[in-house]
Order: sequence, then C-alpha cells, then structure tokens
Amino acid sequence: MQERILAVLVLLVTSVSLTAQVFPQIGRLESTSSDLAEEELGEFNFVRVQFDTYWSGGFGYGPWSIDFPDADMNFLRGVSRLTNIKVEREPIVLRFDDKKIFDYPFLYMLEVGQNGGIVLSPKETKNLREYLLRGGFLLIDDFWGQRQWDNFYAAFSQVFPDREIIELSPDHEIFHVYYDLDGPQMIPALYRSDEFGEQGIDRASNHAILDDFGRVMVLINWNSDMGDGWEHTYHQAYPTRYANNAYRLGINYLMYSMTH
Repeated sequence: MQERILAVLVLLVTSVSLTAQVFPQIGRLESTSSDLAEEELGEFNFVRVQFDTYWSGGFGYGPWSIDFPDADMNFLRGVSRLTNIKVEREPIVLRFDDKKIFDYPFLYMLEVGQNGGIVLSPKETKNLREYLLRGGFLLIDDFWGQRQWDNFYAAFSQVFPDREIIELSPDHEIFHVYYDLDGPQMIPALYRSDEFGEQGIDRASNHAILDDFGRVMVLINWNSDMGDGWEHTYHQAYPTRYANNAYRLGINYLMYSMTH
C-alpha cells in the first residue's frame, strides 16, 4: 500500500498541469458507451464499503448502497474524462473484513449515521485500522446533523480511540491539490438547496483523522452529499453547479489519496 505506482504519479502531474486548465468549468457530462473503453482500464478502482447498522444488516439494499451503482459509475466517468487517470469499468463492493481492501488505496462509504449508525465487528475494526495506518484512504460521505455525527463517532472511536477528529480549514492542501477550491462545499440531494441542506443544516464541513505524519487517513464529508451530485449528473432537474462541485471535491480527494 505504501508504494505508489510511478506511472500514476506521472499521470497525476500531467493532469494537474493540463486538465485543470482545459476544464475550468466541468459542465454537464454526457453519458456515452466510450466513456470507459477497454483500453482505459488501469490505475483506479472505485471501492464502495458494505457495512452493517444497528437497525438492519449490511446485506441487500441498506444505507451503504444508496446511490449505487449510478454514483460510482458516473464518478468513474468523471475521473476518466477530467484527468489522465485510467479507471476500471465497474465499481467494486467490499467489506472491511475482506483482505482485498489492502489492494486498493481508496475506499468510499456513505450514510454512516443512518439506522442507528454503523456496526463494526472486531475483525472489521482491526482491518480498517491496519489498512489506514498502512497508507489507505477512506472517504466518508453523506451524513447530516448532530445525531448522525454522534452515531458515526461512536463507531470510529473504536477504530482510533487514540486519535482526534479535526476540522480541515479551507487552506488545507486537499482542497488545492488539483482543483483550487474554497474549501468544503454543501452539495444537496435532488430537489434540495445548498441554502438549507438537510436537518436544518446550512453549512458543510470536512473533518479528518490523521496519521503520525499529518496525512489524512479518513476524510469526513459532513453535511454534504457528493454521491447525489455524481448520481444525478444527467438529471435535468439537478443543477449543474452541484454536480460540478461534487466532481471537483471527489477528484481532489482522489488525487490526494494517490499522492500521499
């Protein structure tokens, strides 16, 4: 995990210097069958985490599967179009207790505060801690309000009882590693506004768990829903600016994870 493929780094450097200029405004992506051509398979696999909650299991269509698979597929299309990173065609679903997670430097999960919160087994807790300390990156998306935060905190304090969760300031490099952003962005669900959000929330924030060297291991996208921005890319009722912000943030997080 600590090793980063040199070819990927070259692609990232090229992407930052060229693509950020070519696509200052993302616009509404068009879905075409050639978006993820066979020859483009390569460096990045989108891995979604399947998990259990207190009020329901992780099998079937629990909170872990919200926006799946459209959000995952559209994000892969966006990465393919807006960077020089070659992507896998299909997203992957894994649990934390699966040793395969160590093959992938980037994991995504969402709705961790729903249904009473996420439940982690001892093996999942151990695997996740080891994965992150060995260089892995976990992006947590789409949970809102204090109650869901408390549910999330109860679970992740078991993973890292010795580490604080800090809030990232807008000048943190994760917001500037590829696209130059003003910091966290509130990305609302379909038919909602970024002026109000959900559960009375009117401000998005990004929090993180850091390793001993200051690297972001866990990025917590609180009071924002990038998954909806990806999922509804082609929905005419979903404002393009929200989708744009979702791709910019997601790509910045990805670039950070692959270069740190």
